[in-house]
Amino acid sequence: MSEDMRELKIEAARAALGQVTDGMRLGIGTGSTAEEFVRLLAERVENGFSVIGVPTSERTARLCLELGVPLTTLDDTPALDLTIDGADEIGPGLSLVKGGGGALLREKIVAAASARMIVIADKSKMVETLGQFPLPIEVNAFGLRATVLAIEGVARELGLKGPLAIREKAGESFVTDGGHLIVDASFGRIPDPRALANALNAIPGVVEHGLFLDLADTAYIAGDGGVRAVGAV
Repeated sequence: MSEDMRELKIEAARAALGQVTDGMRLGIGTGSTAEEFVRLLAERVENGFSVIGVPTSERTARLCLELGVPLTTLDDTPALDLTIDGADEIGPGLSLVKGGGGALLREKIVAAASARMIVIADKSKMVETLGQFPLPIEVNAFGLRATVLAIEGVARELGLKGPLAIREKAGESFVTDGGHLIVDASFGRIPDPRALANALNAIPGVVEHGLFLDLADTAYIAGDGGVRAVGAV
């Protein structure tokens, strides 16, 4: 990552931190931009700021513990005030593609448990139509081939084309924190995200997908001219 790109991520994270108030119950996202937010949050906690967070991945949990950000679980704190997370793509109406880091299931559970969700990203994540970034689809390992065939069938019905690939890491299948696999669907363009989301939800082997619709309220987008806030409507 270039230093200029990292600075953009830090700017977006700092803008979101301005929406965090003392005593908040926070959902804390996963990914490079979310990690910049954790670092900034940790500085405030060190200076006496009181928050408690629910991490969306083991990776985020480790960073929070390392930097001294207090953590809880959704079982102990099932209703959150705010989730702050990054995104792989941000489309019209703050429709999102997430899951590039493999944490989409926990990210969606935490976002849905929050009163608000703020997305932080650099300008490169803004797109006119979702789908340029491969859509992560978290699947159960049992019946994998049948599930992939069902996803291919759904894609055909919706006029979507492009390869599906089982995600790998270091030459082995990538396994999520929840013990599942991820199918990356390179559709190239998703003109009707809601139809695709509904169709994927109906496949028994699909645990969750990376289309985040009607969850984000605001996005802080960092670009050359600074940070701008984008609303869902």
